[in-house]
Amino acid sequence: MGIILKPIDVVDDISKEDFYEKYLKPRRPVVIKNMAKKWPAYQKWTMEYMKEVVGDVEVPLYDSSKADPSAPINASAAQMKFGDYIDLIQKEPTDLRIFLFDPIKYAPKLLEDYISPKELMGGFLDKYPNMFFGGKGSVTFLHFDIDMAHIFHTHFNGRKHILLFDYKWRERLYQIPYATYALEDYDIENPDFTKFPALDGVEGIECFLEHGDTLFMPTGWWHWMKYLDGSFSISLRAWDKSWAVKAHSLWNLTVQRKFDDVMKSNFKNKYMDWKEKVAIKRAEIALKRGLPR
Repeated sequence: MGIILKPIDVVDDISKEDFYEKYLKPRRPVVIKNMAKKWPAYQKWTMEYMKEVVGDVEVPLYDSSKADPSAPINASAAQMKFGDYIDLIQKEPTDLRIFLFDPIKYAPKLLEDYISPKELMGGFLDKYPNMFFGGKGSVTFLHFDIDMAHIFHTHFNGRKHILLFDYKWRERLYQIPYATYALEDYDIENPDFTKFPALDGVEGIECFLEHGDTLFMPTGWWHWMKYLDGSFSISLRAWDKSWAVKAHSLWNLTVQRKFDDVMKSNFKNKYMDWKEKVAIKRAEIALKRGLPR
């Protein structure tokens, strides 16, 4: 049976009413083709332009190696001047990525280049977007966002392959306890179902983004991303109206993260080994029970 992937819904434009009824209310992803075509960024945000505005900034880089249990979450693998990194990803494949970068901190004029889609919904954190850059072949591991926000993820200057999974599949995806990511020992593109049988039958959505495409990812959706070209994206975040979701976000950002940091600091590999065993056990139980129903 394998992992069952359906193509994502794609629209050119969408009304507020249709967006709410078809995607926001049921929390279903969708790609909106024309949203970013109204932004100055659609024309302006080339690789050379990004180098021009923030090229001298030293940025942390991340690779695809498995998380070090003794290191803080999101610990970087290297550092490089932003301009040199842009040259690198235009020249050759690399697994080095820039993660959660805020270029507006260094170039506030970038705020003028995009428009939050408030005609579709409210709750946007307008001045706190995140940008992500990756070389051809680089991969963002399977995870969901810790703050449980709705995300409008717009891609520039290349292509990106994305797999999406509803939050209800978390146990079958081998979620690591006290974390927002999955066991890193399998390749979601080509999983070994003998070693990871709980993945067999998991249902998801497949998506390909091109320059200017915007992906709406509702709160809690798991996502895996692969850069098919050296390229970059911006994520605009909006809070969900649900107080239960807000409480979940607060728990993740405070209690859960602090507990996990303390345990990693004190028990390192022993703690990580325990977490991985729990993830596998929970996945096996979920599979036997036929979850999610």
